Amino acid sequence: MTPLERANNVSDLRLMARRRLPRPIFDYIDGGADDEVSLRRNVAAFADYELIPDVLNDVTEIRTETSIFGQPSRWPLMLSPTGLTRMFHGQAELAVAGAAAHHGLLYSLSTMGTTRLEDLAQAFAGPKVFQIYIFKDRGLTAEFVARCRAAGFHGLALTVDTPVAGNRERDRVSGLSMPPKLTVRSLLSFLRHPGWSVPAMTGSKFDLANVSHKVDALASGPMSLFDYIGGQFDRSIGWREVEWLAREWDGPLAIKGVMTPEDAHRSIASGATGVMISNHGGRQLDGAPAPVDQIEAVREAVGDAADVICDGGIRRGSDVVKALALGATACSIGRPYLYGLAAGGEPGVNRVLTILRAEFNRTLTLAGINDIAALSLRHVHNRLRSPSHAH
Repeated sequence: MTPLERANNVSDLRLMARRRLPRPIFDYIDGGADDEVSLRRNVAAFADYELIPDVLNDVTEIRTETSIFGQPSRWPLMLSPTGLTRMFHGQAELAVAGAAAHHGLLYSLSTMGTTRLEDLAQAFAGPKVFQIYIFKDRGLTAEFVARCRAAGFHGLALTVDTPVAGNRERDRVSGLSMPPKLTVRSLLSFLRHPGWSVPAMTGSKFDLANVSHKVDALASGPMSLFDYIGGQFDRSIGWREVEWLAREWDGPLAIKGVMTPEDAHRSIASGATGVMISNHGGRQLDGAPAPVDQIEAVREAVGDAADVICDGGIRRGSDVVKALALGATACSIGRPYLYGLAAGGEPGVNRVLTILRAEFNRTLTLAGINDIAALSLRHVHNRLRSPSHAH
């Protein structure tokens, strides 16, 4: 058995990634903002929900197919946009997209990605979404919309929870910037991890491939990620900009970073076709609620037609089942696939998706669910809030 095959769960792959990556790079994946309260709660909150099984249902075959951003998906999972992916493995976004295609899942490319969106579209025929920001330079945002349309992207995800960068103290301690600016301690960690460092130093140029032509953030040497984000993100954007983007794109559009039913309702009223309930993986506002705790109220606010995607805290296939029962259309993952990528490139991402799919199917089978459309609130309850309403 290979080391990847010996990994039984996402946690095993996280440990493999930690061993392979220099400490500053691992901390960039693994860390959150401030005291990392939201980071921990995103995962822990799923344990508050119990699954209530049906019995004596025929579970010989289970229907798991769904539609996300108007695109078919083999089961209700998508791969979230993550920035700076080349830092974790030389194959970068192409490895992640390749694994997504193999599993029939939707992949989302980040504005802060290290692969040009046109190159990704050429290499990956599967359903794809581009994660976009509304920059101070509106022309850059409009240019992204045009490029995505020309390249054949199927949807956009507008991230709205980053008027400023969160206070990611682990990154401050390590001096992580673009490209990495080494402190003495960081340098020692890089030297102790030649399996990462040698390919990183000798591989293809590291840059923010989708914006470097317009915003040359790297020209004058290392520039802090915090300063870069602070310089480009617009604190003044409001619902009018959402309406503008919805008109400009005229296709599937999700607002990522929505946490309340009121904002979810306003998102749909402003022209979005869905929302991604997200606190940015606990990397922005520390103390924001866990996405899973917001699903039920958000679904009630937007009705049945809109996509409601739970983004954050997924570590088991059973987490996805719980989210669907609460009203989610699907879930999206970021850290789990990055752990797999760091542990072993595309085969590592494949392993993560294989594990999660097996857990998902097993959970449905044990819960007596033979069609994900049958999942409802009666299959789940929060043990901290209310008595079981199973009947």
